[in-house]
Amino acid sequence: MRLQKPKGTQDIYGKTARGFAYIDELARATFESYHFSEIETPMFESYDLFSRATGETSDIVTKEMYDFLDKGDRHIALRPEGTASVVRAYVENKLYAPEVQKPVKLWYKGPMFRYERPQSGRLREFHQLGVECLGVKNPAVDVDVMYMAYDLFATLGLENISFHINSLGDKESRDAYRTALVDYLTPYKDELSADSQRRLIENPLRILDSKEEADKKIVAAAPSVLDYLSVESEAHFETVKDLLEKLDVPYEVDHTMVRGLDYYNDTVFEVITQSDGQELTICAGGRYDGLVSYFDGPETPAFGFAIGLERLLMLMDAQEVDYDMAEDLQVYVAVLGEKASREAVPMLASLRAQGLTADRDYLNRKIVAQYKSAESFGAEIIITLGDDEVKKQSAKVRNTATREEIDVPFAEIYADFAAVYERMIGE
Repeated sequence: MRLQKPKGTQDIYGKTARGFAYIDELARATFESYHFSEIETPMFESYDLFSRATGETSDIVTKEMYDFLDKGDRHIALRPEGTASVVRAYVENKLYAPEVQKPVKLWYKGPMFRYERPQSGRLREFHQLGVECLGVKNPAVDVDVMYMAYDLFATLGLENISFHINSLGDKESRDAYRTALVDYLTPYKDELSADSQRRLIENPLRILDSKEEADKKIVAAAPSVLDYLSVESEAHFETVKDLLEKLDVPYEVDHTMVRGLDYYNDTVFEVITQSDGQELTICAGGRYDGLVSYFDGPETPAFGFAIGLERLLMLMDAQEVDYDMAEDLQVYVAVLGEKASREAVPMLASLRAQGLTADRDYLNRKIVAQYKSAESFGAEIIITLGDDEVKKQSAKVRNTATREEIDVPFAEIYADFAAVYERMIGE
């Protein structure tokens, strides 16, 4: 029987693993500089958490959720996104209690799961970075969080980044717009895709997000949600645009953007870049002021976003971002003989304790084969350690680039080989 990974999953190693680590390191530094702290939630939760948060008619619930009954007959789902879990943790752990510490700023990372057709940059098990800022409704919060995403992408070295933004308004705005949209779309019902015909009854705003060409042509002339904003929502959105302009953040207003989840209101956004001549969304989010109270917490405005790591890494490769920062091996110990093999154990421990990356041969191969391995690992220094060297308590140390070779006493190797290393490679 040939064992293979499940369809839509990946083994993460080598350059990809280093890319994930690179993003994680820079994201952590960026988010912490904005005073966000990390939170980690379970990879599986109650099915009801996600079905209620994202909406029973959302594609996530109707098509994509990985859900099952566990041994206790509980309906469980692998998390398809991070916001619902963070909000659940916020309510359950009463993170809203200290009034003086608002807003509560949280960031997370980890695997998410959706049963959808695997394609480039999209998997059934994928990874996200996300942030949630809970406790304050202020357009400055929207812009600060959006700018943090912009800051991260600039730090990662990405180019041609811009924002697409929209406002969905408050409940009053959405109710008025929903009526206008249904009135517009109803005459076209038979021309809409099957999914959009269903959505016309269940959630007509989702039709604006359809990827079907026939639907796109119809909604191109649909009324704009921006024409139905309440006074408060319009003022909020105008301030968001003004602040983005003050920060010189490139943006355009896309009145058809609604995002795919039911909990959004007011500001929504996507971060767009170009890849192979096509627009690619690498980050998305917005404001969700009713979700905490929906989960029986206090009235709590909130704003956040999520970034798909696989897609982000694909974009970094396309833009030739140099993130593969794996260091070459600094010291390789070539081992010949039983006594030398024993001596290599504490020697390696000492080298690593001195801050050097070090490795050795474990296969008892001939010296030429060991030297070839050292060079393939990019080792800068080779220590040749045989039984004779153990007897003399001195080893041959070679610079692999210049071929310079010197004898170094064991005492010096154990006491301060880092100094020897710096002398030999000229740093």
